[in-house]
Amino acid sequence: MQGKGLITIVAIVLGLICLNELLPTWYASKIEKQATAIAGDNQEKYNKEIARLSKDTLNLGFTKLYYTKARDKEMKLGLDLKGGINVLLEINQRDLVNDLTNYSTNPVLIEALNKTDEAQKNSTKSYIDNFFEQFDAINKAKGTNLKLADPEIFGNTTLTEVKYNTPDEQVKSIVKRKIDASVGTAYEVIRTRIDKMGAVQPNVQRVPGTARISVEMPGMKDIDKVKKMLQTSAKLQFWEVQQVPEIAPYFQSLTAAVAAKGDSMGVAKTTNFMNLLHIDKLRTNGVANVKLSDTAAVNKILNSKVAQSLRPANIKYTQFMWGYKPEATDAESLVLYAIRGNINQKAPVDGAVETANIGYDELSRVVVDMQMDSKGAKEWKTLTEKNVGKPVAVTLDNRVYTAPNVVNAIPNGRTQISGNFSQEEAKELVDVLGAGKLPAGAKVVQATVVGPSLGQESINAGMISFGIAFLLIIVYIIFYYGGAGVYAVIAMIINLFYIFGIMDSVDATLTLPGIAGIVLTMAMAVDTNVIIYERTKEELFAGKSILEAYKDGFKHALNAIVDGHLTTLLTAGVLFLFGTGPIKGFALTLGIGILMTFFTSVLISRVMIFSRLNKGKHLSVWTGATKNLFRNTWIDFIGKRKYAYIVSGILTVISIASIAIHGFKYGIDFTGGRNYIVRFDKPVNAEDVEANLVKMFQTEDGKNSSVEAKTFGNDKQLKISTDYLIDDESLKADQAVEKKLYEGLKSSLPANMTMNAFKSADKDHAGIISSEKVGPTVADDIQKHGILAVVAALAGIFIYILVRFRKWQFSLGAVAALFHDAVIILGTYSLLHKYMPFNMEINQDFVAAILTVLGYSINDTVIIFDRIREYLREKKSLTLAGLFDDSISSTLGRTFNTSFTTILVILAIFIFGGDNLRGFMFAMLIGIGFGTYSSIFVASAIAYDFLKTGKEEEVHGKSTTNKEVLASK
Repeated sequence: MQGKGLITIVAIVLGLICLNELLPTWYASKIEKQATAIAGDNQEKYNKEIARLSKDTLNLGFTKLYYTKARDKEMKLGLDLKGGINVLLEINQRDLVNDLTNYSTNPVLIEALNKTDEAQKNSTKSYIDNFFEQFDAINKAKGTNLKLADPEIFGNTTLTEVKYNTPDEQVKSIVKRKIDASVGTAYEVIRTRIDKMGAVQPNVQRVPGTARISVEMPGMKDIDKVKKMLQTSAKLQFWEVQQVPEIAPYFQSLTAAVAAKGDSMGVAKTTNFMNLLHIDKLRTNGVANVKLSDTAAVNKILNSKVAQSLRPANIKYTQFMWGYKPEATDAESLVLYAIRGNINQKAPVDGAVETANIGYDELSRVVVDMQMDSKGAKEWKTLTEKNVGKPVAVTLDNRVYTAPNVVNAIPNGRTQISGNFSQEEAKELVDVLGAGKLPAGAKVVQATVVGPSLGQESINAGMISFGIAFLLIIVYIIFYYGGAGVYAVIAMIINLFYIFGIMDSVDATLTLPGIAGIVLTMAMAVDTNVIIYERTKEELFAGKSILEAYKDGFKHALNAIVDGHLTTLLTAGVLFLFGTGPIKGFALTLGIGILMTFFTSVLISRVMIFSRLNKGKHLSVWTGATKNLFRNTWIDFIGKRKYAYIVSGILTVISIASIAIHGFKYGIDFTGGRNYIVRFDKPVNAEDVEANLVKMFQTEDGKNSSVEAKTFGNDKQLKISTDYLIDDESLKADQAVEKKLYEGLKSSLPANMTMNAFKSADKDHAGIISSEKVGPTVADDIQKHGILAVVAALAGIFIYILVRFRKWQFSLGAVAALFHDAVIILGTYSLLHKYMPFNMEINQDFVAAILTVLGYSINDTVIIFDRIREYLREKKSLTLAGLFDDSISSTLGRTFNTSFTTILVILAIFIFGGDNLRGFMFAMLIGIGFGTYSSIFVASAIAYDFLKTGKEEEVHGKSTTNKEVLASK
């Protein structure tokens, strides 16, 4: 066999590379198991054992293994397998534009920014592209003829590259470059902060073409701490402070306004605003001392349009900010400060911090000592000189940490922040300041939290489904193909080894959908061997020797295998391009698996088989029970196509009608919202829980938010979804939703359960074991990307079939079959989503399932089309109908075996793979079944109907002949 030596060398080298990559994972796991065996559930003892065992090394000659290095190099596990936190941060691009315009108040600019904010809610374009469109439109409508290089826009000292005569297109290019650089700066700051948090194997990535940064931190549990650390801009600012005498008249007018117009201000008219402020209890330079329970009402009043209209000139630009935390003397209240603002709300001192350290004041209280940069030091000196004897507020992200009176001017840029800190809080602040400031504010637009117990359960479920699927395939393929099946199993094992090794080498993350991708790759490997062995059987039945039969079997199977692999690879590519998070992982795993399947099942398998045959040894390709299965089977498929059209037509009409009438149950990644998976210590009734939560999740105007509670896996677990406060992307809103969820579920939780325990459930107690948040802008992007992915896949497949088979009729039949499969799956989900005991939401996972089904369906179709193409060359005496029937009938063995083994695999994952994968696998199950049907009765039938001419008489019967040959077709 030609190339045998090269294939063997490549296989050995690739194997050694994979072995070297996987050894650290094995070694780290070995050490951790030893530590667990000694320490059990005692975390402190476990840490000591890890520290002791970490001193050991394993010398393998070609490499030395150390636990600490092995831990860093081991295969990354996704959140769904390890537990942890994933957040998608979005840098505020309006802030970046404001900064580049030097906080200009030009009305055209302000209106353009406001309209851009609105447009972004329903747009997949970048913020800056939308801004330029809005600016041009408003500029033209108002006839202002402003240039982007105007001093009131980008032609200021902030952007020295922009001159007075710089063309608009060039300014746009400069601004885009600056914003991209700012997002890059934010990325580096975020990475530095995460390093300071001590996260193991964090994954930080910029999302191309956006101002978003994806952060994944396996093993982390404190979501609030992570969000706070990542969202804090570290923009330390110093402001002048207005005090009670200056603000009190305004508060008096608001008190009267609430009594008259309270309903329009979001509070009851009976609310006494002055009584909420407790000004008499002030012990600081604030303007109010508000009970924590009343802060929401005060915010509503101060932020209302009525309150804004009542502002006198002296507080027109005043910013009301809350203290960082309650004072030590009054733990139930929060101080409200009045910060003297200005037209562009630019702080008098806005300098970055060069150094920050924990210190102690004269009373031994924890403080943070800072040294400003040169610019900040100069501004700080000016501000303190101007305000000697008056208070100055130190703020961080619009929270007042301290507001002391200035005793003397401070010339050197050194200052101190006090704020009733604990040691841990001071350390967090020092870490944030030390990592540098973000160029603009950041908000969490998507977040996923998976508890460690759920992660371990997912690993167990994934491994069980993996083992069962693998065992089923081994038993079936050896039963069906005998000795040849053994070589197929060996190639499959090598394939798995390569997949894991390559994933580890490219630093890919293994997720639960990734495990599903690997299991499906095994089914693909079976398909490849089935194609080869079925062709080999045909050659043996034709009277060829065993060696010649295998040679021709590999030769004739190659085209079909290449076509099948390339179409599935195309699907994986579309998934990777348009997918996010776990779907990208699934696509990457599937792509690697397809490439390795070709290498192992075609090339390595060929080397092993011919090494045996060339030594004169026999290798069976069947067993006694399977030798003649499908051998003489012939069915008049084309003659029965009209019945299939009727069946497909009825199913399609029912599906479309159901979609139109019943619609779908959309997941939060398509609509925006929050999901919580909550575990209880006793069975709960989902309907009763939902009724309780509906009362809790009411909007300010008394309307009910969307709330759904559904049993998840068993009657002690619920999946709770709501869109309450989803437009508010602040940490405070997240905490408010969690608090309401806790209060609404309290009657079903253990009597002594605290809020903190509820938020971090483990295997020993009830509470939230997983949560997910998707903001509306992200949901809109995901939905559009999902539609684009399906359209791109269909278009790509149409073009590929057209190029490979040179007839548009084949492309039309293939795409029609895929459309048929997609509509029926959608219709099934529309009809059954209210009745099935597992998740049947239309979400990212569902889109991935649809695209995977399309890949498998086209694979089936390509095998049949490839045989039709072969017979068009070799059997020109057949009628077109007879040729199609012969082609489909001759591939029945391959069609059955591939579909049967794939369905076996999917059933194993569906039954044993855990609740998270059931909806995904159900779509696959329906899709593979109808995909097999549509390859025969839709794709082939439509291709036939459009290929045939009016002259041809439709004659049926096995190998029937007609003198009208198909040369013209």
